[in-house]
Amino acid sequence: MALELNGSTGVSLVQDGVIAQADLATGVAGTGPAFSAYLSANQTVTSGVQTKVQCNTEVFDTASCYDNATNYRFTPNVAGYYQISATVGPYGGAIPTRCILSVYKNGTSVTRLADFAITSAYANGVGGSCLVYLNGSTDYVELYAQINVASGTPQIEGVNSYTTTFMGVMVRAA
Repeated sequence: MALELNGSTGVSLVQDGVIAQADLATGVAGTGPAFSAYLSANQTVTSGVQTKVQCNTEVFDTASCYDNATNYRFTPNVAGYYQISATVGPYGGAIPTRCILSVYKNGTSVTRLADFAITSAYANGVGGSCLVYLNGSTDYVELYAQINVASGTPQIEGVNSYTTTFMGVMVRAA
């Protein structure tokens, strides 16, 4: 058993070295904003054009910071470093030849999570993750995808909850 100095109530005991989640401040990663969303129906895109992925179904959104209806963006209310992860499934009436997955911050591409050349008739999904600083008030991130096809109409697959996803979690407060 160890002693903990608690500024508001004096000295208290920490049993078995465990600090409960409720004992953490709101700016600590364990209590910071987190979300997970997915695309619930196929989204038609233009070949060769970066297009915002409209992940419209929330799995969870701990601080109501993800807009799943209008802008499809994450605007956290706590400044810090956020792990952003995503997957996208290229799909459509033609065989995709390339799939690019990018994270945009405040309307500008900040990182390319994946750039995948597709060489067979069966196109697997692509994904990746990155760490992004967000200021907790005006900064936001969005997911963009580009699917290239030789002919036909490309789509982003949204048939189930694991094909096209967008997630974020605070890993460290600023």
